[in-house]
Amino acid sequence: MMLHSAFPMFVAWGPQHIFLYNDAYIPILGERHPGALGQPFAALWPEVWPELQPQVEHVMGGKPVFFEDYPLRLLRNGYPERTWFTFSYAPLHADGGSVGGLFCTAMETTTRVLGERRAAFRLMLSDALAVLADPGDVIATASTLLGAELSADSTTTRARYAEIDPLSGTLAAPCLSALSALTDSAPRAQPDRFGPAMMAALQQGAVVSIHDTASDPRALESPFGKRVGAMLVVPLMAAGRLAACLCVDAPAPRAWTEHDIRLARDVAERTWAAAGTARAHAMLREERDRGREIFANISEGFALFDRNWVVQHMNTEGLRICAVTSDEVIGRNHWAVFPAMLECEAGRMYQRVMASRKAGSAEQCREFPDGRRVWIDLRAYPTQDGGIATFFRDITDRKLAEEKLVEADRRKDEFLAMLAHELRNPLAPISAAAELLRLGNVDARRVHQSSTIISRQVRHMTRLVDDLLDVSRVTRGLITLGQARVAARTVIEEAIEQVRPTIDTRAQTLTVRLPSAGVAVLGDKARLVQVVANVLANAAKYTPAGRSIDLRADLHGNRLVLSVRDEGIGMDVELTGRVFDLFTQAERSSDRAQGGLGLGLALVKHLVELHGGTVGCSSPGLGKGSTFVITLPLLLEEAPDLPEPVVAAPAGVARLKVLVVDDNTDAAEMLGLLLAAQGHDVAIEHGALGALARARSMRPDVCLLDIGLPEIDGHELARRLQQDPGMADSVLVAVTGYGQPQDRDAALAAGFAHHLVKPLDVEVLLEVLAGVPGRVPGQQIRENVWEQVGQD
Repeated sequence: MMLHSAFPMFVAWGPQHIFLYNDAYIPILGERHPGALGQPFAALWPEVWPELQPQVEHVMGGKPVFFEDYPLRLLRNGYPERTWFTFSYAPLHADGGSVGGLFCTAMETTTRVLGERRAAFRLMLSDALAVLADPGDVIATASTLLGAELSADSTTTRARYAEIDPLSGTLAAPCLSALSALTDSAPRAQPDRFGPAMMAALQQGAVVSIHDTASDPRALESPFGKRVGAMLVVPLMAAGRLAACLCVDAPAPRAWTEHDIRLARDVAERTWAAAGTARAHAMLREERDRGREIFANISEGFALFDRNWVVQHMNTEGLRICAVTSDEVIGRNHWAVFPAMLECEAGRMYQRVMASRKAGSAEQCREFPDGRRVWIDLRAYPTQDGGIATFFRDITDRKLAEEKLVEADRRKDEFLAMLAHELRNPLAPISAAAELLRLGNVDARRVHQSSTIISRQVRHMTRLVDDLLDVSRVTRGLITLGQARVAARTVIEEAIEQVRPTIDTRAQTLTVRLPSAGVAVLGDKARLVQVVANVLANAAKYTPAGRSIDLRADLHGNRLVLSVRDEGIGMDVELTGRVFDLFTQAERSSDRAQGGLGLGLALVKHLVELHGGTVGCSSPGLGKGSTFVITLPLLLEEAPDLPEPVVAAPAGVARLKVLVVDDNTDAAEMLGLLLAAQGHDVAIEHGALGALARARSMRPDVCLLDIGLPEIDGHELARRLQQDPGMADSVLVAVTGYGQPQDRDAALAAGFAHHLVKPLDVEVLLEVLAGVPGRVPGQQIRENVWEQVGQD
């Protein structure tokens, strides 16, 4: 598989991780190929081995890893270079079942990452230069920003512009001052020109890249080569002749990358154009009537109107932006050529400048007959003859980016509003039930009813939080799927079991066509049940009471096709295209608040794709129902179903001494009351230091410790308790709101025997207590409770 793949892959095998790779991996090795074949991983990549060794050891422990755009500084072509990779390490098992090596698929993303960095830098540069009117400030700012950007990847670099006499090669002072700053203060002759070889290359428009001035002949014949370690010179041409250059230098030798060269050339051209525009603006303000020809080559659109709105001049860039020819505008009335501007803000701005003789600015969105929309930024200045001079530029890219940000902000606000709504809904019955209990004089039936309501609403809020965490894990690639044979019939039946209460409550009719018993897929049973249950729940949510929902399972070739069709509210074509996006829901109304955060279908899409499947949605239109179709690859080789593990119900527990430590007073008191009601002796502390003293005096059988405590956290408290010889037989249980896998691992490393996530599942807590030494004889409990509780 590896040798015939077009993707870069390698295998690191054995204790020394011997390196085997395919042809697609050769470009990544650079000069290390072909000597890399058969080398130990650490010897092949010594510069990054310390960074990658923990990941390799993690994989050798049997757990895969995945990284996206991971930065590495490699020495593969004779010089260190920054690179980025998206790759995964997966364990390879030897004949005996142990991990014998690792398998890697990798894709170098350096070009894309550097491209994004260049784009971000160009945007920052444009914003920085946009507010500058003085050409010197433009050049100085651009030089500083470029030097800082290039210094981020290597040694300190400096950038300066210099105008050049094309005949003599004499340089202007700005570049000289930068180069002299790199040397000591001893007086010496100031170089004022490049050498002949370098000058010839620059006059041809070629970038001169010198990695080491001590060994490059072009630098040796120039005085600059004796004062710096590396040079990068970008020529700037005007009318086919060398007009200026951007000089980038470093005090020590440096390998200039293609990214460095492209960035320097781009900055040089943009800055020189911006400086030219700034010069043009200054000259326009000083000599409006004598400098019109200088605007012919600037990078912005420029036009002149007389006092009667007749267009006297428009430069080449202006004609391009307006999509007109010179004959169509010169000598004609501006409003006749552009009648749409009469009713827009840009046109009204022109009118104000003409009337008030004060400068103004505006933005205009122009739509062309072919449907193309272009955003234009316009600035207008009054001229001495009573007319107007205007500068304008295409800002479509910026406006589209702003629109995306506005849309993202709108969806964020909608999501926060939905989240507040969904959290307030269960809080209302919880608050009412709590108030009823507080008033007292409540019979046992009311107490049971109130506690049932509180428990049900807490479970609902917990599901909301779990959905948010699930989406976060899936989108960040932190979900690890189980790989086992899963019967399709079992998945569907368990999903129906989860959604059945909702369907029954709404008096809906569910028609099901199950697959045969032998149909199976490869994957994670719990996640597949979650997928089908989410789609069914979505159908039930948006289907009116008394209507039908149809679930069918069909086989198409080697694919299992699950379709869920409802007679619900349907959706328009625009919504079907984004229904699987995060936080997307159908429109809500005051009489149909269906609830949810718009996360369920987004989870469905991610989980199905992780199983190698696809999911789609279609609808004939509003009010005509919807159909969701899930396809999954079939498991062609059948395997016998493993019997479900038999779990005995927990029996009664012995009376235990329990220490509860939580800085949340209400949470600690309620937990203490619950445990006391189960017959245990309970002590409560709200601080870690007080808990240490109480533990020494009472010698508890069980310590239920919160993690986020003042003074010292729960992890440190657990470690100190274990250092007390009298606590050797005490069982430490973490009770915390931190439920990520890394939180559970940290708790176990600190010495906790169990890791329980708030809000507590009371049945699981009682099972944990039942497992404490001293329980009644013959009692059986579920093993590895912490794994089952903490895994989500």
